[in-house]
Amino acid sequence: MKFEPYPFEKLNNLLKNIMPNKEYAPSALTIGEPQFDTPDFIQKSLSQSTELLKKYPKTGGEKILRDAQRDFVKKRFEVTISDAQIIPTFGTREVLFNFPQFLLFDKESPVMAYTNPFYQIYEGAAIATRSKVIHLNLNEKNNFKPEINEDELSSCDLVILNFPNNPTNSTLSLDELGEWVNLALKHNFVLLNDECYSEIYTEEKIPSLLEASLHVGNKEFKNTLVINSISKRSSAPGLRSGFIAGDDKILAEYMKYRTYVGCASPLPLQSAAAAAWSDEAHVQTSREIYKRNFILANEILGTEIPKATFYIWLKVDNALEFTKKLYKEYNVKVLPGKFLARKNNNGENPGIGFVRIALVENEEKTKDALKRIKECLNA
Repeated sequence: MKFEPYPFEKLNNLLKNIMPNKEYAPSALTIGEPQFDTPDFIQKSLSQSTELLKKYPKTGGEKILRDAQRDFVKKRFEVTISDAQIIPTFGTREVLFNFPQFLLFDKESPVMAYTNPFYQIYEGAAIATRSKVIHLNLNEKNNFKPEINEDELSSCDLVILNFPNNPTNSTLSLDELGEWVNLALKHNFVLLNDECYSEIYTEEKIPSLLEASLHVGNKEFKNTLVINSISKRSSAPGLRSGFIAGDDKILAEYMKYRTYVGCASPLPLQSAAAAAWSDEAHVQTSREIYKRNFILANEILGTEIPKATFYIWLKVDNALEFTKKLYKEYNVKVLPGKFLARKNNNGENPGIGFVRIALVENEEKTKDALKRIKECLNA
């Protein structure tokens, strides 16, 4: 298998011979990793659970964690799911890589479709499964929403959406998500929405594909799955706590597969994760921080305040040159959009002309970095 270098490796190669301006403190706005302490109550739960290290964890997760995740789905999305309709996972990256391998193993010529730009693990899964790839291109013309081509979708085995979207920060409405559920049923492909940014919203709550499934009458979530994580929600990426939920017939077989993968979460991590999934107050605090950062970006750069995520998808004349100049003269790192996308059927990379800015710092650091970015834009 031959995998593309990750975007951050490409960024390092782009900047490797550049000496940044030491008059400024370094500012890295490249990785979607919250730069805030994990809340104390989560850390306390972890520290008080170390005696559980003597036990092997169950592949399917402990009841305390499954119940906390099901309660989260119920409280947040008003969707009731059974125990058979959810599997706790070791974060979501592992799911996004191994679930396609499970699902597509018996397909002679598998076909995957996913949003473009994308989280690169989607591409990794496509390579590992030898899948033909159909890119659902996100650009200004379609308002960064995936266009529907039923001729192409009819050949798909798996479609991965990512809304709220990384990196474009676009969202889909309940009706728009419902349209995709209907397409999955009509053309019999499995539809998976990566919802890891569902909790980082600025005003209105962002709908889940599970809600959309019920909205269009697909009460059993046939062909419909979601994944979610506390990494962004709780500033706890190190807990590696996520879940996959939806179609119980698919999940029953996937659960068998997972027993061989060996990705069960250690019991102290499960205990802390259950505490995190069960609490909403700390998430509201985080949302307020990210919203304030978006307001600062609006005031300083004139960018619109998006509905969700903590990313700015900033349009620039030449993203690669801008990235190098910003680092050299202002000691700020951002990620060129080109590294997060691939060429479409017309030979166009929808990430060209954009940089992704992750607003994951506190207000003071964010304001300082945004001012430097503005200076670079105006220079």
